[in-house]
Amino acid sequence: MKVLSVVGARPQFVKAFPVSRALRARGEEVLVHTGQHYDEELSDVFFTELGIPEPDYHLGVGSGSHATQTARVMERLDPVVVDEDPDALLVYGDTNSTVAAGLVGAKRDTAVVHVEAGLRSFDREMPEEVNRVVTDHVADLLLSPTEKGAENLAREGLADRTVVTGDVMYDALLWARDRVGDATTVLADNDLTPGEYVLATVHRAKNTDDPARLSAILDGLAGVSDPVVVPVHPRTETALREHDLWDRACDELRVIDPVGYLPFVRLLDGARRIATDSGGVQKEAFFLDTPCVTLREETEWVETVEAGWNELVGADADAITTALTRDWPLGEKPHPYGDGDAASVVAEAIDAYLQDGATPPTDDASR
Repeated sequence: MKVLSVVGARPQFVKAFPVSRALRARGEEVLVHTGQHYDEELSDVFFTELGIPEPDYHLGVGSGSHATQTARVMERLDPVVVDEDPDALLVYGDTNSTVAAGLVGAKRDTAVVHVEAGLRSFDREMPEEVNRVVTDHVADLLLSPTEKGAENLAREGLADRTVVTGDVMYDALLWARDRVGDATTVLADNDLTPGEYVLATVHRAKNTDDPARLSAILDGLAGVSDPVVVPVHPRTETALREHDLWDRACDELRVIDPVGYLPFVRLLDGARRIATDSGGVQKEAFFLDTPCVTLREETEWVETVEAGWNELVGADADAITTALTRDWPLGEKPHPYGDGDAASVVAEAIDAYLQDGATPPTDDASR
């Protein structure tokens, strides 16, 4: 089998490396980097750390509005799909690159496979929610990380396209956890003691583009007595400067440059609490037994909340401070995301789908 895999943002690089290994053990993979994130700390370093093969294509999409990014990916990816003529086009998650690639595949005689299908926040104001819903409905094979995701797809009439695989980020995290101790000095470099600091990440547009929400999040984080370490996302730094909050953030928090995947896993593992608006970080905290405070009013990773390891606080300053400082009794943790072998299940599911001869319709009118 020949699979064309499309990645474009930091979480997708993490998801891609175990899947790429599994795919290449079975057949051929062509890797396309859209360039949606093109910053050395958000892109190139991840390929180096994770041993992901150099992309066969780099589309150089860069930053822009949602419409601009989506259009650029579609325009630049389409000729690649024509030239490579893959058996399947594989997309990850919920970015603009995801939905753009899914639409390209849906217009061609190519099976579209969506890894991380079926996730729902049920908040259509989130661009990511629109991306994931559209991608699921144009895809031919839906690979859900959880049973809840499969239930969401069934409610939308997509059960016959769905396979539950487990979460490929768990595969990646297990790999990283075994190597991180010898691979990074990030704690010593930043004078941090395990269990005595809070790690915070903020990058969602809903939080960064609204100065009132961003200011309230700063208030909540600043109310914590432990050091609060913030590896600052480029979007967040831009927003903080535009809203005249940059100096305050640097004064009240420990703002550091973005870090690679292995140093970030070490920061996650050593933190007493996590504060984040990232879906991936919520899961990684859960995998590493670190309680998480989510700076959103909803989450697609509902299992972490139901298990008692994640609390939704939005941009409420008092709720943020309370959640980061209160006693947090933790019970037994379930394993809703599989056993760490999701990548091999993904590769098997794609191979089986292609071997069965089930291909998307070729008549343009059927799309």
